[in-house]
Amino acid sequence: MKKFLFLLAGILLVLPLCAQSAFSETQKEHDRRMQWWRDARFGMFIHWGLYAVPAGTWDTTTTHGEWIRTTAQIPLKQYDSLVSRFNPVRFNADKWVKAAKDAGMKYIVITSKHHDGFCMFDSKYTDFDIMSTPFKRDVLNELAAACRKQGMKLCFYHSIMDWHHPDYLPRRDWEKDRPLAGADFERYVRHMKDQLKELLTKYGDIGVLWFDGEWENTWSDQRGIDLYKYVRGLNPSIIINNRVSSSRSGLEGFTAEGGFAGDFGTPEQQIPATGMPGTDWESCMTMNDHWGYNKHDKNWKTSKDILRMLADIASKGGNYLLNVGPTAEGIFPPESIERLRDIGAWMNVNGEAIYRTQASPFLHLEWGRCTQKKIANGTRLYFHVFDWPVSGTLAIPGIYNRPVKAYLLSDRKKTPLKIERKKETLFIAVGRTAADTINTVVVLDVAGKADINNPPVFLSDGSTFIDTLTVSVQSMREDVEVRYTNDGSDPQANSPIVSASLKLKETTTLSAQCFRRGTPVSGIVRMTYTRVVPEPSVSLDSARAGIRYTYVEGAWEKLPSFDSLQAVSTGVLPAITLLPEASTNNFAVEYTGYLHIPSNGMYTFYTTSDDGSRVMIGDRVVVDNDGLHGNVEKEGRIALAAGYHPLRIQYFQGTGGKDLKFSYRGPGAAKQDVPGTMLFIGK
Repeated sequence: MKKFLFLLAGILLVLPLCAQSAFSETQKEHDRRMQWWRDARFGMFIHWGLYAVPAGTWDTTTTHGEWIRTTAQIPLKQYDSLVSRFNPVRFNADKWVKAAKDAGMKYIVITSKHHDGFCMFDSKYTDFDIMSTPFKRDVLNELAAACRKQGMKLCFYHSIMDWHHPDYLPRRDWEKDRPLAGADFERYVRHMKDQLKELLTKYGDIGVLWFDGEWENTWSDQRGIDLYKYVRGLNPSIIINNRVSSSRSGLEGFTAEGGFAGDFGTPEQQIPATGMPGTDWESCMTMNDHWGYNKHDKNWKTSKDILRMLADIASKGGNYLLNVGPTAEGIFPPESIERLRDIGAWMNVNGEAIYRTQASPFLHLEWGRCTQKKIANGTRLYFHVFDWPVSGTLAIPGIYNRPVKAYLLSDRKKTPLKIERKKETLFIAVGRTAADTINTVVVLDVAGKADINNPPVFLSDGSTFIDTLTVSVQSMREDVEVRYTNDGSDPQANSPIVSASLKLKETTTLSAQCFRRGTPVSGIVRMTYTRVVPEPSVSLDSARAGIRYTYVEGAWEKLPSFDSLQAVSTGVLPAITLLPEASTNNFAVEYTGYLHIPSNGMYTFYTTSDDGSRVMIGDRVVVDNDGLHGNVEKEGRIALAAGYHPLRIQYFQGTGGKDLKFSYRGPGAAKQDVPGTMLFIGK
């Protein structure tokens, strides 16, 4: 909860504001552009390309997917041979679109080009495309026609990263057959823009451009902003995800503080625990363990899993982008078809509880989820009941609105259900038998805006401070007073009312609660804010710029103990950066020196790394980002006095992508990379 409240203070509005700053539009214009997507809530992701031919198998390994060229380390010439084997003669665009539509999906996002560089459309800028295969049909053109005919929004996934184009940089560590000589990344960017222009001018109305592969060091926020502007210049109404930029905070999918965030966040294979109020987001997930087709992967999510995920995501204000990986023949796997049919059967009855809904007004419901929408003079609440009450009575806790009517969404007659109130809880007589064992939707219409006993929230820049800290206490509810105490005791009807921000000068435990005409109408929120003494600096004789490094090699699943390892190389660098010699998988680097802090204050440090990293200042671990993982950002906060502080940064790389960024935010300084001017070594 604490993390959630701090997020509210900082990044909830990042996405729309960042998008508007990159391309001039008012909030009204932004909302109008996003409206169809927000209403849709449910879409189909399609990963399809040359990687469908090996179907997950290379040599004796059967665990590959759309990343097979790099996970199997396939030389380019050998991978190119798949072009002559890609002949999806059973592909039928109308059937694909109908399957998505019958499942209740409102848009399709298909890979126009994945990281392997192969284009699923007829491009005049490359021969590495669908027209070079025996199939020789532009599948995107056929899908565009089918989508227009069936009223489906067509969208494109397009990879910024390209393992095939000679000008894309950097190369894979293991590629020995592709020399760097003559490569020009700027020329690659122009090529990518040329292809994006084809995609946005040849195939009719495209709803979303879904970028990916933005995390390598050749891409940046500034390049992302430029590409965002370019695409919006071609199609002002298009929606663009945050992966157009380089600041995504790992698979969590949200943009790191201070980065450019596009139009929506992209949590991958996960659902944010509390959603992200005020931010547009979309969870993308596979049906099994792979995006591209893998014939050996039988770890399928059940229809029950998928349907409850859909309700969960909608209840948190997000969209659900569910993936299908077609075979090399051009058909959906039978397991995918079965699940799409099950989803469609449920959506045919209950789609109203998903489309055009907003996030739940309840913080938590033990038995299920809730979505809502405005109606004349009130609010319609859709209760998604996963665990049917054995008593036959559904308890709706902490609701103060006057109930108007209740009924089962599956009941076409809308037969009224009996409603009783006991204090702040409504009880709806729903019967002992669920209409749907996966998710039965109970509808409740209430007068006015949903009035739920959610407590206030504290908004502040962290929970520790040196001299003073400003804390605001807010509630989105109507007709309530927020009363507080600063000694940890429970607020009372005569406690002070929060009328402005509170300025703390000492360690304080704040408690706050909503009251209405002297009666408490919420739970209590409580937070301790701690005044701390800055970590003292140390003296440093003969300081000179730079940071020492120790480079070692080996295979680990977490950061190794550097003291026990034999160094491959050591030296001094001008800044925290990966070494040129770190060109293979399975290595680690330790950086040691001193960090010069310009003034006393609270400082937040960040590492973004693939794989694990750790930051130690003095004898304290400030950032712990250890373990095998994709590009993930972690942060830590510490009070530091002006001057020099011992610094140690550790990083290790297993296999796959590699990256390390070290950044900070402090008094008067927005988030930024730690510059070389702050790094020093002694004698």
